[in-house]
Amino acid sequence: MFDRLDDILIRYEQVMEELNDPEVVGNQEHFRKLMKEQTELAPIVDKYTEYKQEKQNEQDSLELLEAENDEEMRELAKEELAAAKDNIERIEKELKVLLLPKDPMDEKNVIVEIRAGAGGDEAALFAADLFRMYNKYAESQHWKVEMMSANENGIGGFKEVVFMISGSSVYSKMKYESGVHRVQRVPETESGGRIHTSTVTVAIMPEAEEVDVKLDMNDVRIDVFRASGNGGQCVNTTDSAVRITHIPTGIVISCQDEKSQLKNKEKGLKVLRSRLYEMELEKKQKEEAAYRKNQVGTGDRSEKIRTYNFPQGRCTDHRIKLTLHRLDSIMNGDLEEIIDSLIAADQAARLSNMEEGY
Repeated sequence: MFDRLDDILIRYEQVMEELNDPEVVGNQEHFRKLMKEQTELAPIVDKYTEYKQEKQNEQDSLELLEAENDEEMRELAKEELAAAKDNIERIEKELKVLLLPKDPMDEKNVIVEIRAGAGGDEAALFAADLFRMYNKYAESQHWKVEMMSANENGIGGFKEVVFMISGSSVYSKMKYESGVHRVQRVPETESGGRIHTSTVTVAIMPEAEEVDVKLDMNDVRIDVFRASGNGGQCVNTTDSAVRITHIPTGIVISCQDEKSQLKNKEKGLKVLRSRLYEMELEKKQKEEAAYRKNQVGTGDRSEKIRTYNFPQGRCTDHRIKLTLHRLDSIMNGDLEEIIDSLIAADQAARLSNMEEGY
């Protein structure tokens, strides 16, 4: 591990030298790459510097213990030695986490699909609640939300809603939300006060760039039709809605959120690329099944990941057995504790699975 850390330190110094070179500053593309690398290496270098300082403190305390006869000074040296050893142990763990292989998709934006499952109208209403929850969470993270398409049920719920979240490191946090979300509550439509259980499926797909997916437009059929539902004067007057069919896979994407046919087509193709990208990722993940077993679930749509129990005001994430009794704040987008706990559990699982040494 320490050989690798020394190599990272050398590389960091090289990057800093290059960033101060006027010729590099003039090459914007190269300069941006170096800045990105500097940003990725800086936390590791800072932590390694802290580690080396604590090792020095440990050495100084040992030398003081050997040379000092005064009992009071020896006691002080012992305390400083114990503190240094504790800090060294803590920092070593933190360094191991920092050196874990990065998910190359963590920096990507995401496309989120929320679909009502079992439970009829109540499931559709909860799908709308989750849509609002993720909007609030995105707002707290200073991310941008863009609607892609929606299929409403007429009473304020969504049979399906697709939207994009863009910003800094969106996938790194949102990837843990894929799966089945279960709700237990008394539906607004229930007169007898009985608790119903409904389900909603959430899929988190990394945004696929054109370089990620080679989409052959000969495999795509595009149909246009008139938009329906709420949308102002343009609704039912122009063929602005777009239906995109990917013939080899049978995937169908409909977009009518925009008044422009071209914009709807662009959005639809973006969703299609991400769906195809997700299919490729799932294929790779199945090939790496043994490795995936040791990770916190981050992709299986059929996995029941969380229960929202309204009568008891609690939310339980089943993957890490975390229960929080503040459902109101969670539904208002306060997901930080849940997501941080999932990230920590994932890191711990990957650390335990790593072979000793680097």
